[in-house]
Amino acid sequence: MIVRDKPTPFALAFALRGSIVPVIAPGLLMLAALAALVVFVHHRWPGMVPELDGTGFTVFGIALSLFLGFRNNAAYERWWEARKLWGGLLADLRSFARELDLFEAERERRRELLRLALAFLHLHRANLRKLAGDEQSASRGARFLSAPNPPDAALNAMAVALAEARADGAIDGFGAKALAERLASMALAQAGCERIANTPLPYVYSLLIYRTTYLYCLLLPLALVSPVGWFAPVFVAIVGYVFLGLAEVTEDLAHPFGMTPNALPLDAICRAAEISIAPHLGEEPPEPFAPRDYYLS
Repeated sequence: MIVRDKPTPFALAFALRGSIVPVIAPGLLMLAALAALVVFVHHRWPGMVPELDGTGFTVFGIALSLFLGFRNNAAYERWWEARKLWGGLLADLRSFARELDLFEAERERRRELLRLALAFLHLHRANLRKLAGDEQSASRGARFLSAPNPPDAALNAMAVALAEARADGAIDGFGAKALAERLASMALAQAGCERIANTPLPYVYSLLIYRTTYLYCLLLPLALVSPVGWFAPVFVAIVGYVFLGLAEVTEDLAHPFGMTPNALPLDAICRAAEISIAPHLGEEPPEPFAPRDYYLS
């Protein structure tokens, strides 16, 4: 995720970190070059290029912008729901640590359950990002990596540990119920994240958006060649920047767990959990992650 203060006018005009320009630049250059070719042919061989009325492009542009806005709203809803689910997971882990202090008297068992909770969080992050097992998830939950669903296996291990504590009489019925409900809340958030990750926006949306956007930008020079002449490539590039840029931003937001600049900072959220759990483990809290070049992973 890009983290920075309100940019200055200069940064607003020239900042590339977090901008969509590097992604769409090849497409913009192609559209501008084709527009320049249309203008050249129009001036070199008058009458060879048809000149279209701008009214149709106005209607076409309004319809395209409405559809892009609808798709952007759908993508942002996925991104925001994912952020709320991870915020809920962080709150659940903090509450789980406090509840263990209340209901579990054995210190070593508390520490083991908290280590399992952190392993679950890192395995869940790696699972959502389609990582085979990065350093954190492998070090904290190595024994679960071979399971079909590693984070779910970590939750199962937590449930088994709680059941053993209940059987030993270390946790009373009320405490076992409260901790089981906390695990259920974590499992519900995990399932919500997996639903988002495994159910992308319908592919037909992307297909329709990109086809109509390029069609609009490719035909636009035919309406601009007479009114603006050699400025047509500039206007085509500006229109393409708006439409193609919005389409690419929507692609980023529709995949909130990825590694793109606009994805969620899952590493930073996991570190926030480690900082919160460290006092309950009797350990020194690690330093929070700071943005690097305005990027927080």
